Amino acid sequence: MERTLFDAEHDLYRESYRKFLGLNVAPNHDRWEEQNIVDRDVWIEAGKQGFLGMAVPEQYGGGGVRDFRYNAIVGEENTRGHYGGLGFTLQNDVVQPYLTELSNEEQKQRWLPGFCSGEIITAIAMTEPGTGSDLQGIKTRAVRDGDDWVLNGSKTFITNGINSDLVIVVARTDPEKGSQGFSLLVVERGMAGFERGRNLDKIGLKAQDTAELSFTDVRIPKENVLGEEGLGFIYLMQNLPQERLSIAVVAAAAMESVLESTSQYVRDRKAFGKPIGAFQNTRFELADLATQTTIARVFVDRCIELLNEGKLTVQEAAMAKWWTTDAQVKLIDRCLQLHGGYGYMKEYPIAKAFLDSRVQTIYGGTTEIMKEIIGRGMNLA
Repeated sequence: MERTLFDAEHDLYRESYRKFLGLNVAPNHDRWEEQNIVDRDVWIEAGKQGFLGMAVPEQYGGGGVRDFRYNAIVGEENTRGHYGGLGFTLQNDVVQPYLTELSNEEQKQRWLPGFCSGEIITAIAMTEPGTGSDLQGIKTRAVRDGDDWVLNGSKTFITNGINSDLVIVVARTDPEKGSQGFSLLVVERGMAGFERGRNLDKIGLKAQDTAELSFTDVRIPKENVLGEEGLGFIYLMQNLPQERLSIAVVAAAAMESVLESTSQYVRDRKAFGKPIGAFQNTRFELADLATQTTIARVFVDRCIELLNEGKLTVQEAAMAKWWTTDAQVKLIDRCLQLHGGYGYMKEYPIAKAFLDSRVQTIYGGTTEIMKEIIGRGMNLA
């Protein structure tokens, strides 16, 4: 089905980004997977070429265009190239709205130019060792001390955790106020008491640094409070739909990429004297998967349009996130089956896709939490 989402300038942007990936990422990604982290140089080059901070105003070094279609192109092309190590989508899709919408003028001048140039790599720290999708269970605590806050606690599964220079930390600042007792504090590289633990050993996305972070009496100046005190949970709820749509973008692109490569494989691979694509079972399997992939693409593209119009709801984002990622995992599993024993070999892209995809139904809110969000929005009780 022909896509109608993009205009000519988006096509040019995609072409430029593909060239960037071919020159700067393709020759290095296998090495990054071995070392479990990408080189910081690739962030600087991405910044030079305008692939970071597309929605940041030009006065701070950004592209000055608030159009999520550009973000989607980055996510799609990373996925199609199997470049899971690049944390650009975390920077552009997840962190950027917090910095542009909540920071004051002094903070914008201090952080956004480096954000756009790639000199400041960012992360957001929500998940804790004992708290995953239930954000209200966060125990990391900040206590006021004069004009400053003193932060204590730990976070885990933090994308860009090792490379990050700026981390937005979700902390409890008033335990008596429930969901109104959370604030967002910005921790910067070099602050006393801020330590990084292990670069976690994941089954997939091996080149993406994912870390444990700890905070021991970290003194946060009032100038590093993001937004208003006590509104942290509200800010999270406002920004999570874009994060979840970003994950759905990757899911739809992965489905298309894997379906395309598997279709070619069954044309080339022969059994009993003919291509395995000639067998009815193969045709029926791929017909089913092609239909699901088309449905995912149409739904995600419509959600991107709604986000750009400011109309994407929390429930719609949750639908996109859970359904597409669930479909992605199932499609890749079935395509791996069609590859037979070769699908189990890491040298084949399907094996890498299988490993990289599994986290999709977990991070950004698990499938079960997405269904709970949707159900609550249906006013069933």
